[in-house]
Amino acid sequence: MFSFFVSFLSGAVLTLLVIKFAKRFGMALDSDIDGVQKVHTHAVARIGGVPIFLAVLTAAGITVFREPEMAPWMMGLIACGAIALSGGIAEDLTGRVAPSRRLLLTMFAALLAYLLLDARLDRIDFPWGVMPLESVWIVLPLTVLAVSGIANAVNIIDGFNGLASVVSIFMLISLAYVAFQVGDMYVLVMALTVAGATAGFLIWNYPVGLIFLGDGGAYFIGFLLAELTLLLVMRNPEVSTWYAALLLIYPAFETIFSAYRRMFVRGKSPAMPDGIHLHSLIFRRIVQWTVGSREARALMKRNARTSPYLWLFSLMAVIPATVLWENTGWLMFFSLLFIISYVWLYVRIVRFKSPRWLFLRKKD
Repeated sequence: MFSFFVSFLSGAVLTLLVIKFAKRFGMALDSDIDGVQKVHTHAVARIGGVPIFLAVLTAAGITVFREPEMAPWMMGLIACGAIALSGGIAEDLTGRVAPSRRLLLTMFAALLAYLLLDARLDRIDFPWGVMPLESVWIVLPLTVLAVSGIANAVNIIDGFNGLASVVSIFMLISLAYVAFQVGDMYVLVMALTVAGATAGFLIWNYPVGLIFLGDGGAYFIGFLLAELTLLLVMRNPEVSTWYAALLLIYPAFETIFSAYRRMFVRGKSPAMPDGIHLHSLIFRRIVQWTVGSREARALMKRNARTSPYLWLFSLMAVIPATVLWENTGWLMFFSLLFIISYVWLYVRIVRFKSPRWLFLRKKD
């Protein structure tokens, strides 16, 4: 918990400093309010990844000072995360870095973690046994694809104040809990460190949106989340690989479903942004006060009232994953249940047949 509180305080202070710096010098401000995925009315700093990275680095440095044996592992992981961060930060600063280049950087970071930390996907669990993955020609591409895919997935769900941040904190706390259960102190400390830094950023991001996570922050958190999950599962055989699948299923399936929808339903490139992600549909069709003025205060309230729907939805996966982390059969069942629930809910909202219990009465 020391690591959590140090990174939380560092994240909160550093985020405030970055907000003031960005406004004073006009750097990395998101002033595009007319894009298909934009739901703000004024320029906002979008380099939240910078204070989160610095907070993680600060807390990790103090941890290494107290426990020197953790230095190679923690600093190696942060170094790999910095590579994933760099492509997103470049996009946040310039707006000119193609998604393919950011993805390639994240894949390179995953490759480096494979070599330095032995972070690899080398087995798949089933209720009747374990299927080992031994060939490097299978393990390496699967590992790189899985890690870079999750990093990109966290960036995709980063659509509203507090959405990606809180969902990631849920997952990181789950990782810390399971790591504690199996005695993996490395993953425990690092998961709490990243969760604390993200929580420090969150107090300035939600609900008022004084700063955005940005591509850099989303890629950095997503990369570390993927690597910590991979390391926890592969270093501890008692943790089912389906724990990882269920824990990360919300951002992962959002990405897969979005790619399917863009390519096969709309006939467009899967990299083309659109405004019909599940969180976007909930904003426009469930949160009733989304219709009306784009006055800043009203829009901020509507933005903030969207994220809790997805927080609760993500807990449908995080809670059973945390409770059933060693029970492969039940983890597979809840993974299938989540996918069915996601598709059912998405189709209902698209067809203007949203369940009534999703609606809240307008009070202002």
